[in-house]
Amino acid sequence: MKVIDLSMPITPHFRWPIELAIKGDIAAGDQFRVSKLTTTCHGFSHVDAAAHFVAGAPTIETTPLDRVVGPCRVLNLRGCADNQPITPEHLAAADPGGADGEILLLAAGWNDRRDYQDKTFWTEAPWLTLESAKWLAARKPTAVAFDFPQDFPIRLLLEGKEVPKTEHVTHDILLTHGVTLIEYVVNTGKLSQNRVLLSAAPLLIPNADGAPARIYAIEGLNV
Repeated sequence: MKVIDLSMPITPHFRWPIELAIKGDIAAGDQFRVSKLTTTCHGFSHVDAAAHFVAGAPTIETTPLDRVVGPCRVLNLRGCADNQPITPEHLAAADPGGADGEILLLAAGWNDRRDYQDKTFWTEAPWLTLESAKWLAARKPTAVAFDFPQDFPIRLLLEGKEVPKTEHVTHDILLTHGVTLIEYVVNTGKLSQNRVLLSAAPLLIPNADGAPARIYAIEGLNV
């Protein structure tokens, strides 16, 4: 059995300000060292609830764990070109096959090609087309995980530009069909199998539309 950590560290990032305040110094005689973290629920490796995009939809604490923890098939997209769309044909060729209701992990090995601390990670990534989002929805997954910024408009947010909601195709198609999104996974280049057990359990934050998660894959299990 092998455990691969797929989580992006929560460290200072140009997209997401964080504040880590530390109180207490044990060496100076304090009993405890206590950290307080302030950051967004939608930065770093995290899980989106439908409420992130759909009015009146369920918030993150209602996400059943068996939707984000379980058998997962890995779609190896490492051959996809930089800054080009990923088509349904790419997805079909990369899909190892499996039952409806599994988690799908789209693995382009993107953080091996660009540093997530650099703007090019966000502006030069491949992205999914509307047809690709529909292809994913047709597989009826419980969740889809991505190791790249999967919607083209994500790069436009860096420039303060807004586009119609429907152009955020994975959010529009998948979240509205009840498919959970697992975003900004890293280290997929360390995966060696196309079937893993994936765990992407979000923090239990009532009334939030997303939450950070410690995401990892386990290889060597019969899933």
